[in-house]
Amino acid sequence: MDGTLLDLYFDNHFWLEHMPRRYAEYHGLAHEEAHARLAAHYARHSGTLNWYCVDFWSSELAMDVVRLKREVAHLIAVRPDVPAFLDAVRASGRRAVLVTNAHPKSLELKMGETGLDTHLDLLISSHQVGLPKEHRDFWQGLQALERFDRQRTLFVDDSLPVLQSAQAYGIGQLLAVCNPDSRQPHKDCGEFPTITSFAQVMPAP
Repeated sequence: MDGTLLDLYFDNHFWLEHMPRRYAEYHGLAHEEAHARLAAHYARHSGTLNWYCVDFWSSELAMDVVRLKREVAHLIAVRPDVPAFLDAVRASGRRAVLVTNAHPKSLELKMGETGLDTHLDLLISSHQVGLPKEHRDFWQGLQALERFDRQRTLFVDDSLPVLQSAQAYGIGQLLAVCNPDSRQPHKDCGEFPTITSFAQVMPAP
């Protein structure tokens, strides 16, 4: 979702700018010290389910992360051509399923801000599976929630570790979004075919 259907700018701004500022204020720290402490926290949990869990971070940092996200929720934005792409997928008779590492509370906030859920058949958080998408066993757990033919399924993501995990499971159609944050340069997506807009893969009417 983040960086694929939604602009990653919101998340980057929240975790790298807004959270350090509010953390410094709340705990009475210099801004540089707050950045350093948070960077250490982030590094310890990167790639785990905790990294995506707002309840974990609220407890870990002694702050209400959801409330803090609401303070900058106006920055949540849908990437261009996404609603049209999802509508075209569904019009073609295929299912459009959101599979995200986002915690259900983050998912609720973002769907409330964007209304993107009205363009999807199903929303699944990795917290329902109990593993992040980076973990190869995630995909077998996903099959219990949404049956899919791994060879015929198109999976799009902006994370190389997630794409590599999906590839290892045998998902046959993979695309990488190489411009997840609209305010940052394009990134290297390795061996995966890339897109910068869903207009490039719009299903035929």
